[in-house]
Amino acid sequence: MTTLDVHDPCTGELVGSVPIGTTEQVDQAVEAACRAAPSWARTSPADRAALLKEAGRRLREEVDTLAELQSREGGKPLGDSRGGVLAGLGALEQYAELGPLHRGHALQGGWLSTDVMSWEPRGVCVVVTPWNDPVAIALQAIAAALVVGDTVVFKPSERTPLSGQRLAEVLGEVLPPDVLQVLHGGGRTGAPLAAHPDVDVVYFVGSSETARSIAAGCARSGAHAVLEGGGKDPCLVDTGVDPVWAAGQVALGAFANAGQICTSVERIYVHEQLAPAFLDALVAEAGERVLGCWDGPATTMGPMVDRRQRAVVDRQVRGALAAGAELLAGGEVPDGPGAFYPPTVLTGCTEDMAIMSQETFGPVAAVQVVGSFDAALHCASRSAYGLAATVLSADMGHVQRAVRELPVGTVKVNAVFGGAPGGAAHPGRGSGQGLGYGPELLDELSRVKVVHWEPAPTG
Repeated sequence: MTTLDVHDPCTGELVGSVPIGTTEQVDQAVEAACRAAPSWARTSPADRAALLKEAGRRLREEVDTLAELQSREGGKPLGDSRGGVLAGLGALEQYAELGPLHRGHALQGGWLSTDVMSWEPRGVCVVVTPWNDPVAIALQAIAAALVVGDTVVFKPSERTPLSGQRLAEVLGEVLPPDVLQVLHGGGRTGAPLAAHPDVDVVYFVGSSETARSIAAGCARSGAHAVLEGGGKDPCLVDTGVDPVWAAGQVALGAFANAGQICTSVERIYVHEQLAPAFLDALVAEAGERVLGCWDGPATTMGPMVDRRQRAVVDRQVRGALAAGAELLAGGEVPDGPGAFYPPTVLTGCTEDMAIMSQETFGPVAAVQVVGSFDAALHCASRSAYGLAATVLSADMGHVQRAVRELPVGTVKVNAVFGGAPGGAAHPGRGSGQGLGYGPELLDELSRVKVVHWEPAPTG
């Protein structure tokens, strides 16, 4: 049996191992999910929701265990990790409430005729989740699929499989056999799983490259695809805002979870009138981050997930400096064990640099100074990605323009993070497709059946 070893990104020490799923095991898991699907689909929505609520109660007893596993795998500070686990539990509980209320609608085509549009399970759902917030993303996707009546084959990221394994074990204590299964591995496991001809829907969060591959596989198999790929999220800093406040927002967006959040701020366009004060404040913000291990009481920023990802970030920073960018903070790979990288501030960045065009996914604030809001909006709109964007502005006209013109799925105004707990997201361009999160995810993981009904003529 081939195993997948997981190492602590703080120390490099072995955390644990899981077996890598083979092609034969992929087939077996999908076949078992297919066998379990009819019975699970016939289970009433209220009964499915009750099982999820019981799973939620058991998972609440595992919050600290899951949070520590997640931190040991991915390096996230323990407090942040615990918050992510609790957010995932909140999503599970929300879907347990929403599931029985998920309904279609009816149309009256004539006095004695009715058209009914009803939601039904799609069948077998493959859930493939990333390493940067593994418990929260997995819990909401699995809960949404299960509550509408899909069976699930779950593949957590190969970088954070241990928390995914424990999550599946606790859920499995409550659910009927084969309704939820877990497989581990990288692309050699995930690719045949997502492209399997008996899979009905694939839910994926990860890189844009993998999302495109999954979309192509789903086009061949006929499966529905809900995909969230990468992003290169811009932040527009307008005149008329407090530069210190704006720097705090950008630092939060760029450095939280070591810049490894799907909607991290990755490129910043700041008006030249505000730039000197803003850059000074941003450098000060970078200096206030305390880099350390996930269990350090003073740690405010942990390591990156591994040295492979750190190398990607450092390569982009080196390339930007070679092309004329100026380093204001960070930018040096530290000595010692682990995958640490300091919060980094660059200015003088231009659109032809990889740091401004390719996903970085690390703690780097890349700044371009612009002469007008029009220039900021123009630059921010030029990207192959379309996940999210942030606008920091007190000018309502500028805000309205940004909301209408930025080609992204989510626009955040005067706050880099936040949003209602039930909010959905619809990535654009190369960042994916489909409505992930929120009540709308229940629609994506179901199919609509239309019934036209007229009375039979009497004899």
